[in-house]
Amino acid sequence: MSSAKGGRTLYGHALGVLMLDTVFPRFPGDVGNALTWPFPVRYQIVEGAFSNRIMGPDPDSELLQPFVDGARRLEAEGVRAITTSCGFLCVYQRELAAAVRIPMLTSSLLQVPIAARYLRPGQRVGILTERPNLTARHFSGAGWSAGEVPVTVGTLPPEAVFPTIYVDGGTEADYDLLEKEIVGAARDLIRRNPDVGTIVAECTNFVPFSQAIRRATGLPVYDHYTLVMQTYEATIGTDFPRRLS
Repeated sequence: MSSAKGGRTLYGHALGVLMLDTVFPRFPGDVGNALTWPFPVRYQIVEGAFSNRIMGPDPDSELLQPFVDGARRLEAEGVRAITTSCGFLCVYQRELAAAVRIPMLTSSLLQVPIAARYLRPGQRVGILTERPNLTARHFSGAGWSAGEVPVTVGTLPPEAVFPTIYVDGGTEADYDLLEKEIVGAARDLIRRNPDVGTIVAECTNFVPFSQAIRRATGLPVYDHYTLVMQTYEATIGTDFPRRLS
């Protein structure tokens, strides 16, 4: 390449991330830890987008415009796709996708229909989330309904520590304790629903523990990382050698 055309300040960012306004720890695997991604990432914090304004049955509608503004800013900075740091933002999937001209990935719940297609007749998708706040509105935002796709939802137990950190705003986390809670919730989901054939982890903060879930259950696990990586291959792709060996 002998010449290049400019027009913006930043280059080479494959992914833009709309971040909630949080202070909790983010282990590798989490969307908000840059070590998670094998490519350059551009972050945009949406000020005032606290977890408790998003993760209820009805997210705060006043936050939609700040997320739209953040998405447009990331697009103008040259990212090739945009995601978020909370799966509950799927309620705004249509609005955010309409605001930009590049792929918008609000939630791992976008993968539920394709995960269901891989199952045998009579099996269901198990959705793992933190608290029992997912509604039909979230499913609809992700482009499907429980009437169309057989699902069951599992949550962490009421006494779990995980939500006190990632929803209520804690600042310290014990990795081993959190892994034990999440794996326990996944096992309980399958114990109560033996027809579950695959798991979709709704929460972006569950991703550091997805491998532990796979090992403990023997089931495929779709999460925020699998969502983004598939889109990375679709937008950026891989150059293969032009030889047979």
